[in-house]
Parts: sequence; structure tokens; C-alpha cells
Amino acid sequence: MKRIEQILELFLFNSRWLLVPFYLGMIGAIVLLLIKFVKAFISLAPLVFYGEGDQAIIGILTLVDITLVANLLIIMIFAGYENFVSMMHTGNSADRPGWMGSVSFSDLKIKLLASIVAISAIDLLKYFFNVKQVTAHELTWMLAIHITLVFSGLMLVLMDRFSSAKH
Repeated sequence: MKRIEQILELFLFNSRWLLVPFYLGMIGAIVLLLIKFVKAFISLAPLVFYGEGDQAIIGILTLVDITLVANLLIIMIFAGYENFVSMMHTGNSADRPGWMGSVSFSDLKIKLLASIVAISAIDLLKYFFNVKQVTAHELTWMLAIHITLVFSGLMLVLMDRFSSAKH
């Protein structure tokens, strides 16, 4: 019976490697975001010279938005891989981000939600620049979603603080 338990535990432990294709898929998503970023950047150039001021700002906000999503994916890939699959052995590389290896699952949740709130804020700002083209109903929903995300983030931080204070 002990042997079956050992085999089962080894199988369960090694199943963490099934997450690797997900992380590879997220790397592929970053490549797709890079393509979208380049397209947005190229279409931004004429707006800077010939478009109205708001169009250029909205284009720049789009670039920031895409960059934040890519950063979010990098955080997910690195922290997720290190928390759930295996430590990354990069040696003493000077390029290794300082937060790698020190982001707990709780920290990861907070970083993710903070990134999502920032992305939501940028999208909301883009809507405000196009306020004439957005209905009051759409704007209300955008604000409600953003406020919900901010509230969720605050609650997550509070719950994390309370749970860490108990330990």
C-alpha cells in the first residue's frame, strides 16, 4: 500500500509540468502582443503629425495598455513557473529581475490585480477621450467594472494583511 501511495504522490508531484504548455502559450501571446504593438505604433506616427491631439493621446494610451498586458503575462509566466513548476536557474545573471524568486502566490495575486486595475484605468481614460462616441450606459458600466476591480484589489490586500497578521 505504501508503494502505491509513493507512486501516486510522485505522479501528482510531476503533474505540475503539465503547466509548462500554458506558460509557452503565454509567451506566444506576448509575441502576438508585440505584433499588435508594432501595428499600433506604426499607425500612431501619422496621427502625431496629422491627427487631432486626442487621437495621438489615445494611440499612446493603447501602446501603454498593450505594454501593461505584456508585463502582466511576464509576471504570470515567471512567478507562476517558479511557484508551481520549478525554480529558474539563471545563475548569477545581472539581468535577473529582483523580484524573481521572491514573489509568493499572495504577492502574485496582488500584482495581477494591480495590473488589471491599471489596464482598466487606461481603457477608462480612452473612453473619456471618446466621450462623445460612448453612451452613458457604456460609460456607467465601464466605471462600475473599474470600481469593482479597485474594490476587489483593496479587499484582497486587506484579506492578505489580516491572514499574514494571524500567522
